[in-house]
Amino acid sequence: MKKQLIGAAFIALFLLVASTATVVIDETELAIITQFGEYKRTLDRPGLHYKVPFVQTKHTMERRILVSDTPPAEYLTLDKKRLVADPILRWRIADPLVLFKSVHDETGARARLNDIVSSELRRELASHNFGDIVGNERDPMMQAVSGRTREKALEFGIHVVDVRIKRADLPKEVQESVFARMRAERDRVAKQYRSEGEEEAAKIRADTDKEKTILLAKAYETAQTLRGEGDAEGTRIYAEAYGKDLEFYAFTRSLEAYESGLKQQATVVLASDSPMFRYLSSPEKRAP
Repeated sequence: MKKQLIGAAFIALFLLVASTATVVIDETELAIITQFGEYKRTLDRPGLHYKVPFVQTKHTMERRILVSDTPPAEYLTLDKKRLVADPILRWRIADPLVLFKSVHDETGARARLNDIVSSELRRELASHNFGDIVGNERDPMMQAVSGRTREKALEFGIHVVDVRIKRADLPKEVQESVFARMRAERDRVAKQYRSEGEEEAAKIRADTDKEKTILLAKAYETAQTLRGEGDAEGTRIYAEAYGKDLEFYAFTRSLEAYESGLKQQATVVLASDSPMFRYLSSPEKRAP
């Protein structure tokens, strides 16, 4: 029984020593080995590695690209306007030993990078106007910030991929006044456009009324001309017909007068020898 207990204790001790002597590094990790705080070696290949148990310590770091979301801060532009910017930084560990000696771990690296980015961003924004920062000039500015940040971060074993601004806004206390000025400016432009539109509409209406008056005058002139020509043609036809047979013309004109004057239940008082009745009393009687 005693031998069994000793054997079990030996096996447990062996397993404990084996577990503390082995180091597993996967493809997403980097690690360095220290002995009593002194650097011994870097483990940058995935797989199984060994270290002295209870003496050496493993410090694991991230191999992949990391993202640091720097807290928003207020900056001053070249034209003395305040701007709240929210930068974001992508980076990775290039030299684990340098990073361990300078900032010790990822938390220290993030803090140091935040300080560098804030300093470089403040320097860059101070050399540009507000309109350029919120406009199309932001990419060249951020490339300049990324380059300077990358140079300074190499001192800490860090490679900076890029620096960007997620959001650039005015401080809350001045947003309302700026929006009020923007609304006033838009209202002024809208009123100007309306005024110009009304002026153009008045010109179009005046030109249209003028053309309408000219067209009506020409149409009236043409109508009067055609009417006069028609009356002249009618008079000519009547004159020709009248000249061919005066008696037939007088007869037809009398019939028209009878038709229009002698309606049903009409009462007409005329002298018996009135010329109007010469075709009623004696149709064979001819006009003198």
